[in-house]
Amino acid sequence: MTRRCFQILIVLSMILPAAQYALCHCEIPCGIYDDQMRVKMIAEHITTIEKSMKEILRLTTEHPMNHNQLVRWIMNKENHANKLQEIVTQYFMTQRIELDAKDYPKKIALLHKMLVHAMRCKQTTDVAHVGTLRSVLKEFEMVYFGHGHSK
Repeated sequence: MTRRCFQILIVLSMILPAAQYALCHCEIPCGIYDDQMRVKMIAEHITTIEKSMKEILRLTTEHPMNHNQLVRWIMNKENHANKLQEIVTQYFMTQRIELDAKDYPKKIALLHKMLVHAMRCKQTTDVAHVGTLRSVLKEFEMVYFGHGHSK
């Protein structure tokens, strides 16, 4: 391998992982936002986390244990919790929550709760955290979109 090929591989190995995070939103700001879609995406991630937890619990009772499937469900739970956290931080906290809004503290507190419970979902298979995520997301929707918001 030539030195030039090696340099290109090094650069690509540094850029490609970062490209995955760029897909969430551009931060230009482009002015193209779909807040309702992001809330639906968070809800979908919560459902996937819950399914992953249930599959993990089911697989741990099987004899012999299917370690490959167990690892895949654990990774799935982790990935969806990470994606949820990315939407919360990179989309809502970074771009959509106005610093001088009157309800800023409430919005930030709710988003922070989502981050904490997503982290706890990564740490455990306690579906109570999923329930908390759902209720916090619902409360965030009420504060963010207003009480008259309907899906």
